[in-house]
Amino acid sequence: MKKWNLWLLALVLSLGQAAQAAKVGEKAPDFTATDSHGKFHKLADLKGKYVVLEWHNQDCPFVVSQYKGKMQKLQDKWTKQGVQWFTVISSAPGMEGYVEATAANDDVRKHKAHVTATLLDPRGTLGHLYDAKCTPHMFVIDPKGTLIYNGAIDNAPRENKSSAKNKNGEPFINYVDRALQENMVEGKKVSLPATTPYGCHVKYKD
Repeated sequence: MKKWNLWLLALVLSLGQAAQAAKVGEKAPDFTATDSHGKFHKLADLKGKYVVLEWHNQDCPFVVSQYKGKMQKLQDKWTKQGVQWFTVISSAPGMEGYVEATAANDDVRKHKAHVTATLLDPRGTLGHLYDAKCTPHMFVIDPKGTLIYNGAIDNAPRENKSSAKNKNGEPFINYVDRALQENMVEGKKVSLPATTPYGCHVKYKD
């Protein structure tokens, strides 16, 4: 079976739920995590700011596709407006996507990512806390600390890149971009606060 087909088999369907998993409309679970430069980040310290959590695996084809320019453009757009954007790597040691700090920083430089920091989560503590299922799996938290979006990056896992529509002929929608536009810019409730994420399973140890 070709490698790409193996990845397609990894399209995510939820297998259970974390006991304290993040729920849209409720307070996002607090966390303290260390980034690839050794700095600690605590969600509670980011009160008053929008926060995006992006689960990341540099070897996942779905992530690779996003990092051909789309993800960096989105990161740049919103970090310039004050959004704190964190990539989270929850791959366990020895599993696909696991990297140590130096390699994580090299990946950011290589792809010219516009992220606040890369959070290293090799034990899967943060991943299980948010019930992150795949890469990419996206979460948006508002300045009050409420989770306002949980799900896929967009509606086009196999979109026609030469078109403004996905493979089903539907208009392309980047859910994270729309959530931030609606809530942060327009002051509205997010019209679609939860979607089904797609991508490669997060490579937890257990």
